[in-house]
Amino acid sequence: MSTPKDLRYSEEHEWVKVEGEKVRVGITHFAQSELGDIVFVELPEVGDEISADEPFGSVESVKTVSELYAPISGKVVEVNEDLNDSPEFVNESPYEKAWMIVVEPADAGEVEKLMTAEQYEEMTKED
Repeated sequence: MSTPKDLRYSEEHEWVKVEGEKVRVGITHFAQSELGDIVFVELPEVGDEISADEPFGSVESVKTVSELYAPISGKVVEVNEDLNDSPEFVNESPYEKAWMIVVEPADAGEVEKLMTAEQYEEMTKED
């Protein structure tokens, strides 16, 4: 299972990629493999404010519905509309095609509090 080294990770299995002043957010390969085949993704609207550790959407798989938890606080500036028609991207490409939202962080320092790839791999070994 791949864990890209250039990303940060939350305990709720979201990844964060810093892109200048913004951050791109999605769910990890580990999370999608635990959920099974994704059939629906519910995401916030552009302009919505999200708060760290609070739900910002959900993913529905053939097994269950799981909440998505914001890894950082901020304003949603972009939403991956492709997931409306192609929720399977979450299973096929969790780090490329299946990013979920782009956020303008309220506090860029929050990213530093997230886990490194090594820390995330250690955590998921224990699950």
